[in-house]
Amino acid sequence: MEYPNTDPAGTRTQTALSQAGGSGRTVISETAVAKVAGIAARAVPGVYSLGTGSSRALGAIRDAVGSSDHAAGVHAEVGETQVAVDITLVAAYGTPLHSLANQVRAAVYSAVEKLVGLQVIEVNVEITDVYIAPPVKPAGAAAAAEREAIL
Repeated sequence: MEYPNTDPAGTRTQTALSQAGGSGRTVISETAVAKVAGIAARAVPGVYSLGTGSSRALGAIRDAVGSSDHAAGVHAEVGETQVAVDITLVAAYGTPLHSLANQVRAAVYSAVEKLVGLQVIEVNVEITDVYIAPPVKPAGAAAAAEREAIL
């Protein structure tokens, strides 16, 4: 039996899929899950960036050419009904690290279970570095006076 498409965007909802009798197979790639997890982790306040130093350098090059890798610093292992996620991140200085890891873990659990529809069995968070913002340079007249003093 065929059901009419009631979704104006042209996509079938999960309800429509289950009503269709469940025929067919859905495969969700590790890359798709990693992107969902990466976007969720980046949204947590206190996360400066995801990935190790080398992957962040490669990400800066991608950003310069107008591309981005939402899955950088995220590895997902996808099974039939479950997924495990590993996240490597850099925290912003001043953020309590254990609290940050717990917030990232909760955000990833929620996003993956809601958007991907798989059960998350674990989210491992590795904080590899702490970002310290460079000092703010003086602006205006103070900067001009400093330049004159140097000359």
